[in-house]
Amino acid sequence: MVSGWVLTFAVVLGLSWVGTGAALKILARRAVLDHPNERSSHSRPTPRGGGVAVVASILAAWAATGGGDDTTTLVILIALGLGALSFVDDLRGLPPLPRFGTQLISVGAVLAALPDGALVFQGLLPLGLDRLAAALVWLWFINLYNFMDGIDGITGVETVCVAGGLAGIMALVGQGGEALVPHALAPHALAMAAAALGFLAWNWHPARIFMGDVGSVPLGFLLGWLLVQAAVAGLWVPALILPAYYLADASITLLRRLLRGEKVWQAHREHFYQKAVRAGWSHATVSSLILAANLGLVGLAGAAAVGAAGPVPALAGAAATVAALLAALTWGPRLGAGRAA
Repeated sequence: MVSGWVLTFAVVLGLSWVGTGAALKILARRAVLDHPNERSSHSRPTPRGGGVAVVASILAAWAATGGGDDTTTLVILIALGLGALSFVDDLRGLPPLPRFGTQLISVGAVLAALPDGALVFQGLLPLGLDRLAAALVWLWFINLYNFMDGIDGITGVETVCVAGGLAGIMALVGQGGEALVPHALAPHALAMAAAALGFLAWNWHPARIFMGDVGSVPLGFLLGWLLVQAAVAGLWVPALILPAYYLADASITLLRRLLRGEKVWQAHREHFYQKAVRAGWSHATVSSLILAANLGLVGLAGAAAVGAAGPVPALAGAAATVAALLAALTWGPRLGAGRAA
């Protein structure tokens, strides 16, 4: 099994790295560029759409490592559709309603395909409410994944940590057994981590290419599906802990903007990580700090998965880790360290 995982990781890493490099040349030649504006965190036109290679390498791996069952096939097809729609959005922009509506239908279709006994909230809610709550959380996760993709390296780092953390947890708890872990969850998570790492080679500061909505939207959908499967399998604490930073930054920022009466669907620079960059920290410093905090979250999620830490201590530790990260992003730049060159 280990040799198969290593092969999967190496192949997907190579596909993503080579594919992103090829996409960079094509997008630059066709002038598919992200031009700086008052809401941007970059200062020069940069090719946008590198997520094409990332998502393609992930879906190819998923199809090869467990794409035979109907639900996985449905997820792959939906991810392709979301990617195509998002690429159109990258090229010419689309109104929020069709984008949001398509995402809602996509999430609903996958959740409807789950057997009745597959409860995301572990029986705390009746089936109908379980599916509704899962759909709302998943839908928010897709959108926050898109919102948070605002500086060099951040989404690559988050994807490597969350997906890689899931793959590591699967190695710890094993396939099947009491946790009822789906057989393909580990290789699928590993493929996502590998693809994100291959993209990071091109996206680390200073980024030569951006992911674009064509990458961030399908990634949010696919990673959300992995987390749903983990929760259904009883690993709901790790499923909450691993993406805790993205959930906290995006949700707190959304709430603040709602309270101020702002149009929450419009682009902005109000996330904690964006404020740190605006205050003087480099993209690399911010993404590295997020990486360090995420590694702590991975450790807490793993401890919870194997029973080395109970749910309450693990969740409390995750909350403290995220709070410390948000405080560092808020106050750290004032210390003058890590400023951009």
